[in-house]
Formats: sequence, C-alpha cells, structure tokens
Amino acid sequence: MIEITTLDDPRVSPYSRLTESQLRMVLEPEKGLFICESPKVIRVALDAGWEPVSLLCERKHIEGDAKDIVDRLASRVPIYTGSRELLAQLTGYTLTRGVLCAMRRRKFPTLDELLHDARRVVIIDAVTDTTNIGAIFRSAAALGIDAVLLTRDTCDPLNRRAVRVSMGSVFLVPWTWLDVPIQKLHDYGFRTAAMALTDKSIALDDPQLKAEPKLAIIMGTEGDGLPQQVISEADYTVRIPMAHGVDSLNVAAAAAVAFWELRYVAMA
Repeated sequence: MIEITTLDDPRVSPYSRLTESQLRMVLEPEKGLFICESPKVIRVALDAGWEPVSLLCERKHIEGDAKDIVDRLASRVPIYTGSRELLAQLTGYTLTRGVLCAMRRRKFPTLDELLHDARRVVIIDAVTDTTNIGAIFRSAAALGIDAVLLTRDTCDPLNRRAVRVSMGSVFLVPWTWLDVPIQKLHDYGFRTAAMALTDKSIALDDPQLKAEPKLAIIMGTEGDGLPQQVISEADYTVRIPMAHGVDSLNVAAAAAVAFWELRYVAMA
C-alpha cells in the first residue's frame, strides 16, 4: 500500500498526466493502458482476464467497497491511496466509488477470429460520443450481439467514460477496429443492414431480416447518420417504425431496439 501525498508523484501519472491518446499507444496497443473506474467494472475486467497494472483507491474504500479488489491485487500490483480530496485533484474528477485501476490493453483480434462463429455483429460507424459507445456495448452484451466492429473515426471503447457507462460490457463482447471496407463482410457470409431513414428502407420487423443466418447491423453517427455510400452499398436499409412524428432515436437507443428485434433465432 503506497500513500500518495503529492500531485507530482510520477508513479500515478496514468491517472493524472497521461491523456487518453497517450494511454492508447495506437501503433502498439498491447503496450498501452486504459483506466477502469468503479469496483463493479473493475471486477468484470478482472474476471474477464484483463491484466491490472496498478490500483488507485481512496483510504476509506480499502476496507470498504474495494476490499475484495484490494485483497485480490495486493500481491500482484502496487496499490496507491490517499485522501478523497487529493485523489480528486490528481485525476481532475471525483472517483466513482473511490477506486480506479490502470489495466493493460491487448492486441486486437482479427476479423477471422471474431467472425468465424458469429451470427449477429454490429458495425459502429463514426460514433464519437463516449456515453453512446458505452451504452451500445452494454446492449450488445445483453441482447446477443456476437462481436462489435468499429470504424477508426469512432470513439475508443476503452475510454474511461465509455468503459464505465458500459458497466464493463466492453470486456464481455469481442471487438476490433474495422480497417477494410464493410463489404468485406460478404466474404464471411454476412449480409449488411444499414439503420437509416430512406425512401427504400424496410421496417425493422420485416421477416426477411430475422431470417438471415448472418447479419451485420450498421449504426451511424449521432448527428448525420450513416454516409450515403454506406447506405447505398448495404444489402438492406432498415428503419425503426415510430409514432407521433418522431423521426429518429438516439443511436444507443436505436441500437438496443435493433439488437433485440434482429437477434439470431436458430431455426428448428
């Protein structure tokens, strides 16, 4: 247990001075770090096999909310502690339930690894809001999505806020960056469904969608939706029928509705 008494202690720089970009180490992600916040989320990450590097915990939570985590990690990583006020100054925000954990990133899985046995996947195209990313992952885990593919202009799922909003679901659903055209998924037997409002869109409950053995659901950015090229190249354009003149849902809400309706049901 290491007491932190100054904001300049270099040992806790992952929690204070390093930016999200610096933590990521884009070119060598397996050498990068991310910050996991709150006891519940940290437990999910540890149970899923993610590697801890250090723990930052308010004094009162060492024998409180984080006791099981402290006991679990005490012989493995340094555990830094200090007053609530000092840690809030250090990180720039009040800690959720008083504990943060720096964890090691992993090498991203390949498309072959993710799609080999998958039936339902989601492609997230240019969604930049961390709250939406976390919520989409939470719905994906709960509603049977087998994998998540993200375009490079999408928010990092291991952003601290995205991880917290997902309640650790980013550790439960396999994901990777999509560095090939979406149409490449045809090579894996997938048909693509772009969620968009157009004159040619079909309703979400159209029977032919659920009948697809392999389906990739494409979700677009919060403001402008999907690019026209993505829509035109998709096998289906799909809309969620709505009432009262409402034209669209928040992308996270729309994703939850789509995941539930288009979940894979094995044919008898």
